[in-house]
Amino acid sequence: MHRISDEQRRIRIGRRHLLAPSVRAESPVAVADAVVALHATDAATVFLSACARLRVPDAAAVERSLYEDVSLVRLLSMRNTLFVVSDETARWVEASNARAVAAKERRTLLKHLAEDGSGLDEQWLAGTETSVLAALAARGSATGSELSAAVPALRTRITVFPGKKQETVQGVASRVIRVLAAEGRIRRDRPRGSWTSSQFRWTASEPRPGEELERAQAELALRWLRSYGPATETDLTWWTGWGAGQARKALATAGAEEVRLDSGATAWVAPRDHGPDPAPEPWAALLPALDPSAMGWADRGFHLPAEHRAALFDRSGNIGPTVWWNGRIVGGWALRADGEPVWRLLTDAGREASAAIETEASRLAGWVGTARVTPRFRTPLERELTA
Repeated sequence: MHRISDEQRRIRIGRRHLLAPSVRAESPVAVADAVVALHATDAATVFLSACARLRVPDAAAVERSLYEDVSLVRLLSMRNTLFVVSDETARWVEASNARAVAAKERRTLLKHLAEDGSGLDEQWLAGTETSVLAALAARGSATGSELSAAVPALRTRITVFPGKKQETVQGVASRVIRVLAAEGRIRRDRPRGSWTSSQFRWTASEPRPGEELERAQAELALRWLRSYGPATETDLTWWTGWGAGQARKALATAGAEEVRLDSGATAWVAPRDHGPDPAPEPWAALLPALDPSAMGWADRGFHLPAEHRAALFDRSGNIGPTVWWNGRIVGGWALRADGEPVWRLLTDAGREASAAIETEASRLAGWVGTARVTPRFRTPLERELTA
């Protein structure tokens, strides 16, 4: 069995995730494809992750890809989480993950409507959705508040979890919009504010033609292995949210090959991908909270020292902004209110690393300007650096 060392895994991150300067991309679409999917729970993460990997960082180029040519697509997919993927990759993500997520979202909403006891049912929901789509067709785009003003049914309030400890009264607008978006019938348009804003407008969209489930899962597993392999079956089930049986079948259908890690564990790579990647030049990176390179594996021990977790993760297990040196996480960073990056090393990485990190911090400050960027999931070190 071929063996792939932890050092080779770190080399692959620098080269395949487009983090070494010599391999940076020309377009946001190329970035998304290199890492398969960009985390989009926090609106700013998409821009920070993409620009860290672009030869010329350009927030406007990311906006054009998201809102003008729509070559980047937001999908509620893996682990019921919002991601941005290329339009070409979207067909596989939709079939392998997003379709099931959308079906679950609809079932959940219908269950809440039935439990409310006010007679709201599937027919009511269908009529409300038709009204929302008609309002968007008339307006072109609208915020959630504007849609609620135009569609009275969206102002309906229901009791969720009646009779239970978590009982609460909620409006249905966000839930109806979430279902329509999950099904691809509407999509997020430009936000009301800057690229850091999460207050999106909505516009009509068309659901994608369906791909066959098992074929889509095999294709997604193959793309993920090319970017994140070697990786274990546990890593794949964690990243996708699939069951172990689904992951095992996807690996087999994709033709994945077994390799041995330094830990002695068995892992998987794409077919014939067990040879060494050439090491790139030394590189540093300042990656945002929930960046794909930090979130690609369940077991991150080969690039993240266990003693750094307390400073870099929040209580829910979300990783914050990280400083990288040659494939290892060596510290964290934050942006102050005036846009100035500030960082701290948790590992003594040496003078060369400090100089390279300083260069990346200047590069980041150059394109961020005076934008205010506060991670949605704040970590102890990020809070401390901005205090």
